Amino acid sequence: MPDSLILRVRAALSAIRDPASGRNIVSAGAVGGLSADDSGRVRFTLEVPDRDRQAAEGLLKAAEDAARSVPGVTGVSAVATAHSAGQAKQKPSGGGHDNPFGLKQKPRIETAGEALSGVKSMVAIASGKGGVGKSTVAANLAVSLAARGLKVGLLDADIYGPSLPTLFGIDGKPQMRDNKIVPFEAFGVKLMSIGFLLDPDQAVAWRGPMVMGALRQLMSDVDWGELDILLVDTPPGTGDAHISLIQSKKLSGAVIVSTPQEMALADVRRGVHLFRQTETPLIGVIENMSWLEGPDGAKQFLFGEGGAERAAKELGAPFMGAIPLFPDLRQASDDGRPVAATDHAAAKTFHELAEDIAKFVKLA
Repeated sequence: MPDSLILRVRAALSAIRDPASGRNIVSAGAVGGLSADDSGRVRFTLEVPDRDRQAAEGLLKAAEDAARSVPGVTGVSAVATAHSAGQAKQKPSGGGHDNPFGLKQKPRIETAGEALSGVKSMVAIASGKGGVGKSTVAANLAVSLAARGLKVGLLDADIYGPSLPTLFGIDGKPQMRDNKIVPFEAFGVKLMSIGFLLDPDQAVAWRGPMVMGALRQLMSDVDWGELDILLVDTPPGTGDAHISLIQSKKLSGAVIVSTPQEMALADVRRGVHLFRQTETPLIGVIENMSWLEGPDGAKQFLFGEGGAERAAKELGAPFMGAIPLFPDLRQASDDGRPVAATDHAAAKTFHELAEDIAKFVKLA
């Protein structure tokens, strides 16, 4: 049903014309991410010029009404995304994806930052490249900070590869309250991820502007409430998400996670330079998967020895510590129970690292 329903909805939307241009919104390329699920719920974005808000909302309402009139449609979720008259339009590549929030217009990053007025400090957990265990580290640091009695939030800012649902064993959609998304809460941590809003098997094929809009809304359209600290699990690399967080003027500091091998360390250096160039305080570098301890207590340095510590020293960056490669840590992450919430030996390591972060942002 979804494919045929999409065709019927597209035809209905083709009857809607933008009064300013006279063209129908489909042929003008204003409709993006049109999708429908098996229950008949339809989603799409409508890109409108950044002009009179009332006119833009009127066009959005007309599009919503047209979609609802199609037989088989049980509900419509549509979002208007604005662009300036001189700005080149960029549509999301690939079908079946849309901005998942209910806002009429994407907030500017400054506005998104202002929406976090109840958040005392915000710390980015970053990595130069993927596959270094950054999300696992972020999850366990958040749980460790909460164990200290702090009010903690964890935002999964990796739009393309969200991992929070798995790491915390959460399956379901968040609730809405007063036009805000209510974050899930587990192990004393408030949690939000794009993974809570999309189907688990749905791949995100968005271009940069939509990704940044989603990140801004994860900040501003979520009811974070009063928090001592909000950790942000950033995407790998040093891209748009990091710049947006820096522009929000809310970052209290950044932590960089790496593994010991040179391939990861080259990207660590870029990350350190990014945060320094933008005058973002660098809390320090954490080396993950540092060694594997055998039954006899002997350490096996599978990815090299002490690479991240040496790189931190070369860069004049603080080295926070090393996390061994614990097989139980991987299992706990897959099971949705962060090891920091247990009495496992790894928990002590995360508690010590969390204490350093708390001290840095003056929460300890």
